[in-house]
Amino acid sequence: MSSTPVPAVVVDNVSLKYRMYKEKNDSLKTALLRGRRSVHEDFLALDGVSFDVPAGSTFGLVGRNGAGKSTLLKCLARIIYPDGGSIRANGKVASLLEVGSGFHPELTGRENIFLNGSILGMSKKDLTRKLDEIIDFSGVRKFIDQPVKNYSSGMYVRLGFSIAINVDPDILVVDEILAVGDAAFKAKCAQKFVDFKNAGKTVIMVTHSMGSLKEMCDQAAWIDQGRLVTVGDAPSVIAAYMESVDKGE
Repeated sequence: MSSTPVPAVVVDNVSLKYRMYKEKNDSLKTALLRGRRSVHEDFLALDGVSFDVPAGSTFGLVGRNGAGKSTLLKCLARIIYPDGGSIRANGKVASLLEVGSGFHPELTGRENIFLNGSILGMSKKDLTRKLDEIIDFSGVRKFIDQPVKNYSSGMYVRLGFSIAINVDPDILVVDEILAVGDAAFKAKCAQKFVDFKNAGKTVIMVTHSMGSLKEMCDQAAWIDQGRLVTVGDAPSVIAAYMESVDKGE
């Protein structure tokens, strides 16, 4: 009797709300200084979202701007924590969610490899061993000893992605990296995702490029106004989402 495979990630009834102030520059501090309560309302960014991410899959999140996709990725990466529910990751997670995240602008690319790599859990010995591989994949060798504050957004992303994939994670979480960079870099990323899948690793990604999602993802979840609409095989989920967009719903 075969056992059910353990999911890479289990998202269980996750909810998260933000406090939205109705007056410019309003906050608890300013409210106290003014001697009255702040005027605000709660915005539910995620509302009871639940789904499993199969191990060894490339999993996409689709939805309109502001739907909650990037917020969910930040919860997956443990940058922020939900108010309710839980997220369980079965394996080591590496994430690349923002251009230049984890980089110090005054340090060189080489120095930031060691800084960012250590943040992601790599030892100095491993980083030294993989240094040339990281630099070569990023394509920024010519500028590797220049401060990253002088890098373009594309160079930031290429270096950050190269570090993240060399952490050798079980689960890689990425947000819109394919929106920055040239065609050659996008092709390298796509091949790396294939390599990850063949090695039984999992990729969870957000991109507004439906073409990229169709090409790379085998599973997907559609998020709308913080709620899960549907989850399943990527072609079906993407088709349902695009039909909704076409109808203006």
